[in-house]
Parts: sequence; structure tokens; C-alpha cells
Amino acid sequence: MPLHGGQVRQVMRAFPDAPTPFVDLSTGISPYAYPFASPEISALSRLPEVSDEEALLRAAATAYGVWCPEMVVAAPGTQMLIGLLPLILDYRRVTIWGPTYSGHETAWRLAGAEVQVVVSEAEFEAATRVERMVCIICNPNNPDGRTLSLSKLLQLAENSSKSAGYLIVDEAFADFEEQSAPSLLPHPALMVLRSFGKSYGLPGVRLGFLLTNSGLADRVRKIMGSWAVGTQAIEAGCQALADGKWLAERRIQLRRDRARLAKIMEKAGLNVAGTGPLFLLVRSSVAHALWKWLCVRGIVTRAFPERPSDLRFGFPANESAWGRLEQALFDWKARSE
Repeated sequence: MPLHGGQVRQVMRAFPDAPTPFVDLSTGISPYAYPFASPEISALSRLPEVSDEEALLRAAATAYGVWCPEMVVAAPGTQMLIGLLPLILDYRRVTIWGPTYSGHETAWRLAGAEVQVVVSEAEFEAATRVERMVCIICNPNNPDGRTLSLSKLLQLAENSSKSAGYLIVDEAFADFEEQSAPSLLPHPALMVLRSFGKSYGLPGVRLGFLLTNSGLADRVRKIMGSWAVGTQAIEAGCQALADGKWLAERRIQLRRDRARLAKIMEKAGLNVAGTGPLFLLVRSSVAHALWKWLCVRGIVTRAFPERPSDLRFGFPANESAWGRLEQALFDWKARSE
């Protein structure tokens, strides 16, 4: 089983008789791709200009609500930033509020840090008061959609500041929320990660952002070096981040999709344990059997070997996929009765 969602062909090699096309519900990626105009081939025959990246940073600063582009770092995906931060910050104690995206724990452990994963707000808040502790939270959380308020995040950041630590807030799914952590910047202890590909349905362009104080942001940019982001990602980012109308429309549509999927789960007799802007979490003692049942029918969901009762569903991209999922789940229920 892959470590992350999206590796559909790898999964489906174990199910050679499954119908195609496969329905990939294993990622928390929007089924609605932003229709950006790709650059001409001539633009790909040269390196991006400094002015191109500056335009991207300005677009991101405006979209995410930070007051200057110097506080923004653009990278080829937040996964790279997650891997870089343990190498950039000279800290060796880390607390992560889990269960959550496993990439954070993996990155810090590979860097030699002592990592603890806590499962309650009280434990996490206590960690923010520990001297020189890096505390990491995904908000909204993956995979259960847990969300903290801005006032609570500010309190945690203040705790980290007083204890000479950092609070890293991974907002991979925050584009469809009403409020988000960048509005608290600049703050000496706060770092915010923002994904681009999930919200805009363009994970293949590889683009993500770090938002933090300008001094630290400048350091990260220098470590990544010149041309960290390619021309196609710059073009996609500049166009999509400036299109607030498109994002607002997708927010409405995704809320409808979430309600629709929750209704299907209810009819199928499945327990919804959490929801996020781009996914829904089911908890069942037979989750692995359901995962296999769906794979046999060409539908791939996100299973978690470390939490075998959890199964996460993304949103289908078209009516055919919705119909196949609904039929598979209703057949599952009929089989179980």
C-alpha cells in the first residue's frame, strides 16, 4: 500500500481485473482543475526571469492575505518545504498533533529530531510552552477535518514565541475556509504552509508556499537557490491565485459535493467520522475489506495501515464516477445485510 494517496496504478496492479477507467478518490485534491492558459513553448525554452517569480510572490501574498511578498517563499510543492524545514531550523524536539499527514513526522525523524505525536489539544498546547520546541499542526487536519480557530492559533503561536520555539501550521486545505493563519503574520514564531495543487486541482504543476517572517523566508529562498519554481508553475500560480471568483464558485460546489457524499455514506450505512473541504473520513471495523471491495470495482480510496479502521474518500470528478461509487457502496451494504 503506498505511503500517500494518488498512486493509483501501483495500487491497481494488485487488482488486474478491475474495470477501467479507475476512479481515484485516494487524494485530497479538488476534482476541479483550474483552466489556466499554459505558456507558449518558447517560454519553456528559457529560464524564468526574476520578475516572473516576483509576480508569483505578489499574487500569493495578495491571495493569502500577507502584507508583503518578502514573507512568501514559492517552492515546487509543499512536500519539498516540509523536507527542508528540519534542515533549516536548528531544532531537535518536535511535537505533532496527530493523527495527521505523515510527511511531517517522516521529515523530522530523517533529520535526527526527537518527535512525539500527541492526540489531544491539551497535550499540544502544553508542548508549545516547552523550551525550543517545534510544534506542528495541520489546520484543517487531514484526514478528519479537525479545525482550530484563529484566536487559538494565535495563543499557541504566542506560547511558542515565549518559549523560543516555532509553530508550523500546515494549511494544505485552507483555501476554502473563511479564515486562515496568514492573517496572523508577521509573527516571530509562526510559519504557514499553503498548498496550491490541492485547491486548484493541479498537483502536477508542483507548486506550494511557505509564509513566515521576511528574514526566515529570505533564508529559505537562498537555500533553495535560483529557479526553484518552473515557468509553467509560475504561470498557473499567477493566473489562479488572482482569480477569486473561480475559487469562490468552487467553494460552493465542493460544499455541495461534500453533502452529497455524506448522504451516500449515510444510505450505505457507513459512519462518517470527519469531513474536510476536499475529503470525507469513514471509520469502520471492516474498513480494509471495504477498501478491497472498492478496488475490485476500480475505485481507489485512501487506507491507512497504521489506522486500519479509517478510510478517506475524495470527491468524484464526474457523474460517471459518482454513479460507480454509489452503486459499489450500495452493493456493499446489500451484501452485508
